[in-house]
Amino acid sequence: MQPNPIAVVTGGSSGIGRATVTALQEKGCCVFALSRRAQGTPEGATHIQCDITSDASVQAAVASVLEAAGRIDILVNCAGAGIAGAVEFTDTAAAKFQFDILFHGTDRMCRAVLPHMRKNGGGHIVNVSSVAAVAPIPFQTYYAAAKAAVDSYTMALANEVRPFGIRVCAVLPGDIKTGFTAARVSECKGDDVYNGRIRKGIATMEKDEENGMDPAVVGRAIAKAALQNNPRPLQTVGFSYKAAVLLVKLLPARAANFILRKLYA
Repeated sequence: MQPNPIAVVTGGSSGIGRATVTALQEKGCCVFALSRRAQGTPEGATHIQCDITSDASVQAAVASVLEAAGRIDILVNCAGAGIAGAVEFTDTAAAKFQFDILFHGTDRMCRAVLPHMRKNGGGHIVNVSSVAAVAPIPFQTYYAAAKAAVDSYTMALANEVRPFGIRVCAVLPGDIKTGFTAARVSECKGDDVYNGRIRKGIATMEKDEENGMDPAVVGRAIAKAALQNNPRPLQTVGFSYKAAVLLVKLLPARAANFILRKLYA
């Protein structure tokens, strides 16, 4: 990789994305922050307007980076949004939106940069997943399912492009204290039918996030993964979350789901 890698970070003007931009800058990277709004972009980073739900917008943003810098060494897919509520009362449009942001948005960015990385002989891609991909939280079902899809996508893609010198991994944060909590679209429709469990489950996850890790911790972990020559395909951030992920994997599915039900449902 070049002495001053060219990095592209989606969602780079807020939350984990913003923290990642700063962490990469501290590592000597020249960073392009992609987001719909420039407000919040760290000083020194170049903002490019981009809507990751649009093929045309993604292609235009990548073209702008290549015109300005000539190459892309690192791509970090941080952009995200969340919905919460019972599956039964979630309409199809909302469910599709969740996957379009978290999964298809990641895929659009990867497909846009891969030809250039392949021609340049390598590159690094980091997809931001979630502990919820391994420990699916009730009433946040579509978010968990989309992140699980990101994990599977990441592992498969890593094997596809490894011969070209392209390294792909996913970072799985747990609860993070960011504006993501307030921005989440929470729908308590049907809470009377579910005996108050929807509202209670959402309140529990929001409380966990409000007491969660500093996004700077996750930003540094992502930057570290982005600069590794042989990263682990899936990397969990934080000791307690690593332990939780290991526990879920080791326990029988019935036992793991029982714990999740007691915590959130």
